[in-house]
Amino acid sequence: MASGPASTYGERTRVASANGGGTRRWGWGGGGRAESRRAEAQAARDAAAAAFYELDTAQRDLRISIETLGAVDDSPAVRRAVADFAEFGRRIDRVSHEYITAVDAHDLDRDDLDSDTAARARQALTAAREELERTREELERFGRGLAPLLEKAETQLARLAPAVERARQALLAATGALDSVRASGLRADDLAARLAALSPELTKLNEGAGRHGVRETLQRADRLLREAEAVRGEAERLPERAAEIDRRLGSLRTRAQALQTRAGAVEPVLSELRRRFTAACWEDLQQVPEQAGRAVRQAEERLAEARRAREEQRWADATALLSTVRALLNDADEAVSAAGDRLRRLNDVSFDHSDEVERVRFAIRDAQRLAMDGRSHPDPRHAGPLDGAVARLERAEAELSGRHPDWWRFLRELDAIRGTVARVVQEIRRERAAGA
Repeated sequence: MASGPASTYGERTRVASANGGGTRRWGWGGGGRAESRRAEAQAARDAAAAAFYELDTAQRDLRISIETLGAVDDSPAVRRAVADFAEFGRRIDRVSHEYITAVDAHDLDRDDLDSDTAARARQALTAAREELERTREELERFGRGLAPLLEKAETQLARLAPAVERARQALLAATGALDSVRASGLRADDLAARLAALSPELTKLNEGAGRHGVRETLQRADRLLREAEAVRGEAERLPERAAEIDRRLGSLRTRAQALQTRAGAVEPVLSELRRRFTAACWEDLQQVPEQAGRAVRQAEERLAEARRAREEQRWADATALLSTVRALLNDADEAVSAAGDRLRRLNDVSFDHSDEVERVRFAIRDAQRLAMDGRSHPDPRHAGPLDGAVARLERAEAELSGRHPDWWRFLRELDAIRGTVARVVQEIRRERAAGA
């Protein structure tokens, strides 16, 4: 039981023992009335002492629960419970002081105890007992109200030992995986550094909840578990990652060599374009050989850097560099392909452009049928762009005049018309889906 400024638990025990456990003297002279009142007062003293001990026991038992809550939880509800218990402690100190004062004020074993004094003592001790009992009942009621919080705290306590053990086992597994990887010749320095950084946290985990609290220890165990499992997983994947980087190095090297050869074939394609078609059909491709060559050279430089990073086992750097190499080769591939695709499309359309025109007309007619589906008149928002597409197609075909028409402009216009029609179709379908 908490002690107040005017009483300590030792003082309470002294008074209770001296007055509640003392030997009664019954055989001395005096009036029968005085003796009867002495007996009543002593009975009141014994009852008060019993109430005092019951309150003290209840407070001690509840303090264990409060300390458990404080160690496990820091929620507002728990903080209120701790504050309320502290207030109970001050109240218990007060009623205990009143009880001790009542006991000290009356020596019920002295020879000259008179009837009136014994009656006053019984009254004071009875009042002290009633207040002690009332306080105990309220304290017990307060304790019963803590049941949900205690249940939650006990659940967390039940999690504590398994969580700590899982964290330790995860760290042990991570260490084993790292040792295995190193035995295969891979350094895994970054993983070793990450694992070493967990050492201070492991020390705190081993110091336990008694020092750091249950909640903090649970959080630490969960964090160590996640980080240790991440290190173990990366360590186990490291040989596969190294092998994948090796495969990518070889594959990209082969691709770079092939692109170098293909880039050399662009110039003959450009020569044929220049010979057979107007400048507007090929002038935007004049820089392709230079662009492709530059992209391949840059890719080979990054490839060499990636190879050095692999040798030094800088896995993240090697992976990033290989991604750069791939992007550069994609650019070169696109540029080289553009020249060949241009020549193929121009050859096809210059030989017979009717197939291209018919494909566009079919797309327009299909869109027109969709626009009229379920309607007697098309929506102007759809009819306008589709009518415009028909007019554009007619103009594009009419402009194919002269000995060397601008076939590339013709193809780009047809591509643009197809794009317009596709957007109208998409808009119609979206509106009908929303209306449904």
